[in-house]
Amino acid sequence: MITMLQKSTYRANNINYFLDLYYSLNMKYWASDLLEKGLSPKQISEAVNTAIKIANASGLDTRKHFKPMFSGTKQDIIQDCKLSHLGYGLVLLNADSNLSVVGTFQVGLLEEFLHIEP
Repeated sequence: MITMLQKSTYRANNINYFLDLYYSLNMKYWASDLLEKGLSPKQISEAVNTAIKIANASGLDTRKHFKPMFSGTKQDIIQDCKLSHLGYGLVLLNADSNLSVVGTFQVGLLEEFLHIEP
């Protein structure tokens, strides 16, 4: 016999599964895409972790912006993360500042925010 608590938990799990699927439909980016921009796997991992911490501290629902997953390359299966547009930006903002792609992104973002002509 299924108890009321089990039914409630089952429904909650189904709702969470649906929401995760729904949110992931808006995640068009992969953290591994940053490999092509010159970031190393370690730099990407650190930037993703920092971005998630910032999202949590800012009160964002991280499920809407970050979905840890696995993806495949020609040789391996790697730990990856699907990202929303905002999630991708947060990762790139918090990546290694010694990389030109990161600096270019940060400066471009500030120029747009401050309405400064490059």
